[in-house]
Order: sequence, then structure tokens, then C-alpha cells
Amino acid sequence: MDRRSFLKTSALGGSAAAATTLAAPLYAQGKRTLTMVTSWPRGFAVLDDAATYFNTMVDEMSDGNLTIEKKAPGELVGAFEVFDAVSSGQADIYHAADYYFIGQHPGLAYFTAVPFGGTAQELTNWYLHGGGHELHNQVGEIFNMKMFLAGNSGSQSGGWFRKEINSAADFNGLKFRMPGLGGKVLGKLGASVQNIPGGELYQALSSGALDGLEWVGPFADERAGFQEVAKIYYTAGFHEPGSGLTASVNLDVFNDLTPAQQKIIEYSAMATTHTGLAETLANNGAALARLQQQGVKTMQFPDDVWDAFGTASKEVMDENMDDTLFADIRGSFEESLRSSAEWLQKSDAFYVEQRQRVLNQG
Repeated sequence: MDRRSFLKTSALGGSAAAATTLAAPLYAQGKRTLTMVTSWPRGFAVLDDAATYFNTMVDEMSDGNLTIEKKAPGELVGAFEVFDAVSSGQADIYHAADYYFIGQHPGLAYFTAVPFGGTAQELTNWYLHGGGHELHNQVGEIFNMKMFLAGNSGSQSGGWFRKEINSAADFNGLKFRMPGLGGKVLGKLGASVQNIPGGELYQALSSGALDGLEWVGPFADERAGFQEVAKIYYTAGFHEPGSGLTASVNLDVFNDLTPAQQKIIEYSAMATTHTGLAETLANNGAALARLQQQGVKTMQFPDDVWDAFGTASKEVMDENMDDTLFADIRGSFEESLRSSAEWLQKSDAFYVEQRQRVLNQG
């Protein structure tokens, strides 16, 4: 069966006719309003901030002629139902992390983050100058969507725990929240991995339904309140070294926009990526200091745990290589990393090392 044809004639919770009615754009005095469904509760730092900034940019760049009505999880569909809602036409746009939808296609993980993948800068390099955006749209076309990188939360933390992780064996039986391919890696180490929407994480951790979780980083994690129910915080993680967010537009809706409106969507997404990353990096340091003042113990995983992450990561990545498009995405991504890593190591990385050495003298 043709996947795109199927999706266009089916909708979540109703008939194709109902989906078409819901998807119909609103017109008033020449203005157009699109419905955006998101995976983020209102007010969530970094993530909902990015969705809100994207909406604001679209409105301002179009002089109010193209606006977006943003829906939080539960207002139209659930946090993890946004992909299908836009694919089928129940909504016009989603804002989410595409690794939530690897069940639709494993290649979507690369447009958020993959284990031992690229930093935020490396992801953007590949996306804009290494063919990443074109590959994102190849996946999107299967599901009747036009894809845009629209946010980046930077390097994400290793997570919140109630007990220290001294060896890879400590993950065995641990009830841990981690989405994407990173979660599959922890599964190989014996963890009971769960993918729970952000709005439900605090309750799950405080009730004991989870033994630990990863979310974003100090700024977003502090606002979520995880320091109230767990005190061990691993600050570096293997799973998301630079996590992209996606604004995906129903392809029929996108094609019905004017060329100027299409460009407004594109450049609003690019501005959101730049601004969102800066927001995270500007706030993480102060937030981390506040967390430590509240008794949070910051730690790093031991080297042998990192080695176990690496071994399991290779197994997970290799399991998807029978999918031709996944293999193409992986090959393109890794080639981009190889082409930029040597210069980054010899320039930025070396500079930071020397800066720390020189400025910390005496």
C-alpha cells in the first residue's frame, strides 16, 4: 500500500472528511491562520520557547498575514500524536523532536540527535551545507510533510538519578526515560526504557514510576523541578550532543502557501534554531549553579560506562542499516562529521584547552 495515499485518507480519531475539515485554513480579511500542534507543555523552557519564537517570527515577518495558532499536548492531540496529525491533515504544522517518531522511520533520529552524533554546530553544518535538509525532506515526503530544523537545545545532560552509576551493570533493571536511539542503547544495557512526554516526567520521577530520566539541560531541567525529587545529576551524556527540533508542515498546506510565505516559514525556522541554542547556552551555567546550591550533586559517568555506551550504540545503529534511506542518511551525516571534525579538533577544541590553561595559571 502507498504510505502517503493511506495517510492522506485516514486521520486520528475520525474520518478523512473530518480531518479535511479540521485542516482547512482560516481566512479573514486576506489573513491565513495555521494550526500548530506541539509536544511541549506551555511554558517549558527552551522547547516551548522555541515553538513560541517560531510563531512570533512568522507573524512578524508576514506583517500578521500568516499566523500560527499553537496547541499544547492534549488541546487537539497528544504529545506523541503530532506527527500523524500533520501527516494526515488534522493539523497544519507540528513542533517536536523528530526522534520521538523513529517508529515511523528510524532515519528521523538524525534530525534530533543520535548516540555519539554531532554537536549543535555539526548538526547545523550538515543540515544546511551537507545535504541534511534534503534528506529530511525525503523522509518527510513519505508522510506528506515538509521538514525544517527549528531549534536546538545544545548538548543534553546525562540525566537525573537517585543513585550513582558506577558501572554499566547499574543500568540493569533501571526504569529510565530516554527517547530515540539513545533509549535503545540503554535497553541493551538492561534498562527498562520508557518514553514519557515532558509534561508527565516530574510526577513519574517523584512517584517512583521512574528511577531516573534525561530531559534537556540545567536551564530547562531546573524549570521542570527535577531537583526537588532527585539529587544526582550527570552533566554529560552520550545520547544527544546537540539536539535539533523540527517544525514540519503538511505538504499540501505548504504547497498552497505563496512563495513568500514559504520563505517566511523557512527563515523563521532558521532563526529559531540560532536563537534557541543561544538561549540554552546563555542560561545553563547560572542554572547549574543554582541547582548545586539546592544540594544537587553533579557527576560524570566513568570511562568504562562510556565504553559500554559506545559498544551498544554501534549495535543499535547497525540494526537499521537494512533500510536504504536510513543508510543514506547515516552515510551523509557521518561523512559531514569526518569532514569537519579534524578542523574543529585542531581549532576550536585546542583553543578552548589552551584558554583554560592560560587563564587559570597562577
